Amino acid sequence: MSDEYSVTTPAWVETSAMTAPALLGAAAGLLLGDMMHRGARRGIGIGLGALGVAALLPFVVGGVAGLVTGPKSKLGVRRKIQRIRDAGIVSDDYDDVDEELRQQGLL
Repeated sequence: MSDEYSVTTPAWVETSAMTAPALLGAAAGLLLGDMMHRGARRGIGIGLGALGVAALLPFVVGGVAGLVTGPKSKLGVRRKIQRIRDAGIVSDDYDDVDEELRQQGLL
């Protein structure tokens, strides 16, 4: 019942929330760029660029992993079929439970 009243955010809100830090960083760079020494600008620029790439890396890895092992890929279909096949296999853990229930007279 609670799903009926859940509030979803519009796509433009999420997009603007993601682009706002980039725009603020670009504005700060333009304003403060001439105030810093050339060597300091390069070091900070390289450092911030490396941080940006590191921040995007989980999204890239997740996207590639989704393409390789996703439900529409060959590997994803094989994995799903294997899970369906393995669902009928009973492991040894269930035998212990059944034995205890038989000892208690419940089975």
